[in-house]
Amino acid sequence: MVSHQAESVKMKFTPPPTSLSNPLIIPEKIMMGPGPSNCSKRVLTAMTNTVLSNFHAELFRTMDEIKDGLRYIFQTENRATMCVSGSAHAGMEAMLSNLLEDGDRVLIAVNGIWAERAVEMSTRYGADVRTIEGPPDRPFSLETLARAIEIHQPKCLFLTHGDSSSGLLQPLEGVGQICHQHDCLLIVDAVASLCGVPFYMDKWEIDAVYTGAQKVLGAPPGITPISISPKALEVIRNRRTKSKVFYWDLLLLGNYWGCYDEPKRYHHTVASNLIFALREALAQIAEEGLESQIKRRTECAQILYDGVGKMGLEIFVKDPRHRLPTVTGIMIPKGVDWWKVSQYAMNNFSLEIQGGLGPTFGKAWRVGIMGECSTVQKIKFYLYALKESLTATHPEYIFEESNGFH
Repeated sequence: MVSHQAESVKMKFTPPPTSLSNPLIIPEKIMMGPGPSNCSKRVLTAMTNTVLSNFHAELFRTMDEIKDGLRYIFQTENRATMCVSGSAHAGMEAMLSNLLEDGDRVLIAVNGIWAERAVEMSTRYGADVRTIEGPPDRPFSLETLARAIEIHQPKCLFLTHGDSSSGLLQPLEGVGQICHQHDCLLIVDAVASLCGVPFYMDKWEIDAVYTGAQKVLGAPPGITPISISPKALEVIRNRRTKSKVFYWDLLLLGNYWGCYDEPKRYHHTVASNLIFALREALAQIAEEGLESQIKRRTECAQILYDGVGKMGLEIFVKDPRHRLPTVTGIMIPKGVDWWKVSQYAMNNFSLEIQGGLGPTFGKAWRVGIMGECSTVQKIKFYLYALKESLTATHPEYIFEESNGFH
C-alpha cells in the first residue's frame, strides 16, 4: 500500500541550473597578494589522492607526519600541535574560545585589523577585553607591553607577529618571559610570518600560536596549523566550564589528532585531501630548510624594496627593521586609482595586485612573497607589471630611472 502511494505521487522539481552544464574553467593566476599564495604542482597533485575516512591508518600516519612538520616550523616540542579545519580565522577562534572564559581579562595589542578581529571575538566569548593601541606602521616596544601587562594583569596577551594588513613585523623576543612573570599567557598570530622570518615558540615562551596554511607555507586554505604549550593546555583542562564551541574544543580535537595519552575518538570529518596537501607543503619546507626559506624571502623582499624605490614609490612601513618580508605595503601615489591598476594587471598579466585592508585600505597595495612566488624572477615580474599597469592606466605619470615616479 505504501509502495503504491509513493508511485502515485507525482514529484515536481525546479529545473537544474543551466550554469552547471558548462565545464569548470579556472585560469592560472599569479597570486602575489597577501594570501592565498600559489601552490606547487606537488602540493596540488597531493589533493588528487582518494578521499580517506576518519579512521583510516593512512590518514593517521599522514597526520602524524604533519605534526612532526609543524613542530619543526613552530620550533617547538609541544605535543598539543595539530590542525583546525577552517581558514586561519579558525585558529584565532580556537585559541580565544579555549583560553578565555566569561569575565577573563585579555589584553590585545591593536595596531592592525587582525588584533581588531581578536577584540571582536574575545568580546563575543564574554571576556573582559583591554586594549593598547599603536600606529599601524610601528611595533609595540617591550617596555610598552610590559607596562600594559603590569597595569591590566591579564590572563592572556594577544599579539600579531606579522600583520598582513600593513606589512608590519612585531618583535616577540622577551615578551613571553614578561608574560610569565605576571602569570599571563602569550597568544600569537603568526599567519603571515611563519617560515618568512625566524620564529621560536619554545625559546620565546609562546603559549599559543596559529598560522595560515595558505600563506607562506604554500598550501591550500581550509586547514590551520596550531600549537599550544603545556602551560596553556593545563589552563584549558582546568576551565570552569567547557569550551563554548564544540567544533573548536582543543581537548576533543587534540584527542582525535593523537596529541594526548588516550584512545582516539571521532570529533568531526576532516578534509583528508587538504591534509595530504599540507603534508607535501611541509615536506618541501623541510627539504629546503627553514634557514634557506627565510633567507630566500628576505632577499626577494630587498629586491622588491629597491625596485619600488627606483620607481619613486614608498613603503607603508618606513623603518626597514620593522618590515615583514612576506607582505609589503606599497603606498598608492596621490591621484592614482588603485583599482584600475589592479584590474589592468589582472587582465593583462594574470597578476594579482591586491589593495589594502584595515589601516592600508585605499592607501596601499599589498605584495605577498609567499608560496611559489618567493623567487627573484617573480619579484622582477611584479615590478615590471606594476610599472606597466601604472603607466597604462595613468599616462600623465612618467617614470624616469633617476627621478622615479612623477
